[in-house]
Amino acid sequence: MYEFVTGPLALLTFFIFFAGLIWRFIWYARGLNWQADRVAYAEHASYGIKGALRSIIAWLIPFGTHSWRFYPVFTILVFVFHIGLLITPLFLLGHNLLLQERWGFSLPSIPEALADTLTVAMMVAGVFILLRRIALPQVRILTKPYDLLVLVIAIAPFFTGFLAHQQIGNYNFWLIAHILSGEVLLIAIPFTKLSHFLLFFLSRAQIGMDFGIKRGGMKGRSMPW
Repeated sequence: MYEFVTGPLALLTFFIFFAGLIWRFIWYARGLNWQADRVAYAEHASYGIKGALRSIIAWLIPFGTHSWRFYPVFTILVFVFHIGLLITPLFLLGHNLLLQERWGFSLPSIPEALADTLTVAMMVAGVFILLRRIALPQVRILTKPYDLLVLVIAIAPFFTGFLAHQQIGNYNFWLIAHILSGEVLLIAIPFTKLSHFLLFFLSRAQIGMDFGIKRGGMKGRSMPW
């Protein structure tokens, strides 16, 4: 089972993941209005690129925008959640040993204690984000079972991986569950709300280009975020 989920099934998962992201990118680009967007962006590319970078960077910095500063606790939860979600799987020692074993390359690894800390912090942040969706009426009214499922899909690989690493219960069971839930997460990214993994950068770049060219950016005005 281990050989299958880390071999052929993993290859299929990565193929779906990358093909899905490419499809998302093409779908987004084709959706841009030629007259309203692409002509202006092509004509004033330097202003557009500057606006795009300003937009992306501002939203990647904690409290770098008015919206982040307006909800400080939620901002901290979001950044803790996403930092753990991205950094831990990329730089986990066990994952990189597997990459080296299967495909002959690896990334730098972080200490296991730091990986455990990021994992626990990410899961705690996820639980509070879930509780926020349930507790706040203005968020609860917009929350559907689908939203909760997406959050569970995101957390499941970390929960199962942590149990496997701590050897709580049956190690082999939690290891296989960790790998399978991680593959489910990768497959779900292009086809669910988790697609903001890519669409965040595309949409923020588009908005930044829009403000950088057509909404005051060429006149040196500050951006509204």
